[in-house]
Amino acid sequence: MMQTEDNPDGPLTKDAAAKMTADLTKDEDEFYDGFTRTFFSVNGELMVSEQQRQDAIALCKQVDKKAALACMAAFGGTDFREDLPKITVPALVLHGDGDATVPFAGSGQRTHTALPGSELRVIAVAPHGCNVSHPDEWNEALIQFLAK
Repeated sequence: MMQTEDNPDGPLTKDAAAKMTADLTKDEDEFYDGFTRTFFSVNGELMVSEQQRQDAIALCKQVDKKAALACMAAFGGTDFREDLPKITVPALVLHGDGDATVPFAGSGQRTHTALPGSELRVIAVAPHGCNVSHPDEWNEALIQFLAK
């Protein structure tokens, strides 16, 4: 994910990662409020109910801040590029085409390309949290994949 000299197409810049870390460190409530809005939105439009977003915030608040910060560091800093081509089991890459948290071109498309023989399903007008916003499409793609 992290954009580096040897990964110029990484969708997460070091500055953006540092800002997320600083924002979470400064004010968890404000961070989770903003993060879940982006996580569940496409072009600024919330694709889930406000109750679903509040449920996600409640889940976020269950985690210790130290663990959340470590998760963010792992999310942004772990480089799977060498591991992906070694995967030999069937793989499904599901991605929302309106994902502003982890844009498709920088993640889903690259993952699909790096996974030999993977199947790609892009869910139209869907955010990062497309399993919640588009459960029917998500479940259909997963069930079809698992039935093979």
